[in-house]
Amino acid sequence: MACLDRRDLGLLVLRVGTGAVLVAHGTQKLAGWFGGGGIQGTTAAMEAMGFHPPKHSAVAAGLGEAGGGVLLALGLATPAAGAAAAGAMAGAVAVHAPAGFFAQGGGYEYPAFLGFTAAAIGLTGPGRYSVDHATRHVFNQPWMVALAFAGSAVAAAAVVGRRARGRVAVDPDAT
Repeated sequence: MACLDRRDLGLLVLRVGTGAVLVAHGTQKLAGWFGGGGIQGTTAAMEAMGFHPPKHSAVAAGLGEAGGGVLLALGLATPAAGAAAAGAMAGAVAVHAPAGFFAQGGGYEYPAFLGFTAAAIGLTGPGRYSVDHATRHVFNQPWMVALAFAGSAVAAAAVVGRRARGRVAVDPDAT
């Protein structure tokens, strides 16, 4: 029996832990689990925060978190999973940015950490103990890293931009 590689074991722990947190966070939005508002509550919150259309924004945030989290935990399509979760967290950072950095004051510390961790996993790869490794990295190709992160950046910018335009339409003095 081969000795466990500490690096691959560390990636497994990081992937599963980060993925589980993201799944819990996303299922709060999608299904109301763990005390979340579900799609209705999240849609109302998105509307109040200026995201338009609010239901699409709620679904996208929930799927980016929950879907990206499941894929990260499994180590499946790791670049796309990391990019999806990082993109969802970029939207959360934009929401929390006016409150400053630290989470205790409502700041963006927590979503930034999750986003950076997901991005790092997506860039680093899943390690040996993953579905990607078992499938000979069919969904974990070098070109996919660039494509996934570029797509996620464009999507996050579009969502944040729509939010900014929506806030200005509702309150012309909003910045």
